[in-house]
Amino acid sequence: MTAPLPAQQLKDQARALGFNLVGLTPAAPSPHLLAYLRWLEAGQQAEMDYLQRPDRVARRRDLRVILPGVRSLVIVGLDYHTLRWPARALDDPARGRIAAYAWGQDYHRLMLPRLKELATWLQTASGNETRSRAYVDTGAVLERSHAQQAGLGFTGKNTMLIHPRRGSDFFLGEVLSEAEFDDYDQPQREGLCGRCTRCLSACPTQAFPQPYVLDANRCISYLTIEHRGWIERGLRDKMGNWVFGCDICQAVCPWQRFAVATRESDFFPLDLDRAAPPLEQLLRLSPEGFERRFGGSALERAGRDQLVRNACLAAANGGQAQLAPLLAGLLHDASSVVRGHAAWALARLAAPGAQAAIEMCIGREEDAGAREDMAQTLAESIHDF
Repeated sequence: MTAPLPAQQLKDQARALGFNLVGLTPAAPSPHLLAYLRWLEAGQQAEMDYLQRPDRVARRRDLRVILPGVRSLVIVGLDYHTLRWPARALDDPARGRIAAYAWGQDYHRLMLPRLKELATWLQTASGNETRSRAYVDTGAVLERSHAQQAGLGFTGKNTMLIHPRRGSDFFLGEVLSEAEFDDYDQPQREGLCGRCTRCLSACPTQAFPQPYVLDANRCISYLTIEHRGWIERGLRDKMGNWVFGCDICQAVCPWQRFAVATRESDFFPLDLDRAAPPLEQLLRLSPEGFERRFGGSALERAGRDQLVRNACLAAANGGQAQLAPLLAGLLHDASSVVRGHAAWALARLAAPGAQAAIEMCIGREEDAGAREDMAQTLAESIHDF
């Protein structure tokens, strides 16, 4: 067995690679594992069924399933806080809002090569006697919990990891390693939210059934990014102009006043249209246009159809009646989900000719789910036409 590695050398190397935070913790089970399993049992992971797969649960129970000889977790943080556009610009109902973390380039592409370089450094420092695994969001690891154990922050009532001197605008990544270190960080104490409940009160969809518990079924970030199908009708008008992600529960947090501006130029938006693109442009997106505009960014995860679906809802929620012709055109879209949400938006706007257009669409609609959703839209909106 090799001698323990100097923790400070590892931290210096991580910072030299550009990471703003770095902590070390023994590879023990997460102290929040039972809470996580109860969350799964309650179905609050929504349609992210992969989280329940036995192999992924086993990895979260015991990190040795991922790396049999694992002894340590290296947790890093990378700031993404950039300039803030005036609220009146982001809240413009003619624009669709994108969560701040996705304004620039995809953080996975930026962080993972650096983490692999850190893993290579670890292997060399140990005399090629240790193995490592690096992850950015992709591993079956309860990274926020382990990050708290590594001293990088505490869990807020909005379930985000919050650093007392940096807020929550930073990405996490981790290296699981067989290496042992001569020093480990102390866990950050919990309960620093005190009596504050701003994040819970501000959530427009009431996605927090209780402090420290997020119900993904109602979360705007989940609905706009991970959810692939029909958005629950009772939530559509509560989603505002968000088209990818949501920053509300972070933005209202008092700890955010300590957020540190990132040094990574790749995280900066090129212009306002990258942070809040005009809905007219989003509703016109073709698959090719989506790739040209958002390729290489985190928005690729949602894809064109979901982004256009979300833009339909944002147009209705913002009362953008001038976009009705574009919405009517989307009744012929290749995606049944886009067709159905476009019909809902037209009905909400009570656009001239909307009832007839939706009725014709139902008559030719081959997708049963779309027909059902459109019929319900007509039934709910008949008095608005």
